[in-house]
Amino acid sequence: MRRQSRKRNEIKWGAKVDNSLVLIVEDEPAIAQILEGYLTRDGFRTVRAGDGETALQHHALLKPDIVLLDVRLPKLDGFGVLGRLRQAGSTPVIMVTAVADDIDRLSGLRLGADDYVVKPFNPQEVVARVRAVLRRTQGDRAETIRRFGVIEVDFGSYSVVVVKDGRRIPLLLTLSEFRILAYMIRHPTQAFSRADILDACLPESEALTRTVDTHISNLRRKLEDMGQNGFFPAVRGIGYRFSDPR
Repeated sequence: MRRQSRKRNEIKWGAKVDNSLVLIVEDEPAIAQILEGYLTRDGFRTVRAGDGETALQHHALLKPDIVLLDVRLPKLDGFGVLGRLRQAGSTPVIMVTAVADDIDRLSGLRLGADDYVVKPFNPQEVVARVRAVLRRTQGDRAETIRRFGVIEVDFGSYSVVVVKDGRRIPLLLTLSEFRILAYMIRHPTQAFSRADILDACLPESEALTRTVDTHISNLRRKLEDMGQNGFFPAVRGIGYRFSDPR
């Protein structure tokens, strides 16, 4: 029996594997769809929220790399969301506003936004702003290289190396294995369900969720062959976690 359609999952992949995740907080579906289209085409993953409360829930669960945050939102406005995000951490935030008074508040209150854009905007400019803020807040290398423990992932070249005793040993993976490793290494302490992994890493596939077990088993075996044991532990009742076994 094939698993159910994944259309309900709003996270979408672009052309590049595991690029930054952008949380689009916008209550006008047409605008959100335009932003999503341009960002996805440029290689970003996206997830959408139509009100402030949902935005906070998505942020807590998905840990986006950057937030595009409209000011005028239902339930909790953009300033309220920004304040809560700043209490929780330092996720980069670009405010989106159509009202001049909001710009005054942004500059006057210094709430902690990293940038702002004014409606109507050029979607290509928004994408450029997103990239600029990510470069400024994460650094150029952080956008393409992720290191955790002995494992280093290069998202740009789709390559993985194990750094051991001063040597850099290539870890040869299939594309599906690379996608899973690249996805999970961004949040190494988070537990992922099999469905989450399948939706995020194999969105074009009709594979069953148990396919994830096969890919995880292959990843473990390849790491164990290199003397790296304990990665990808099972989380009972949920799925898997990527973690440093040391």
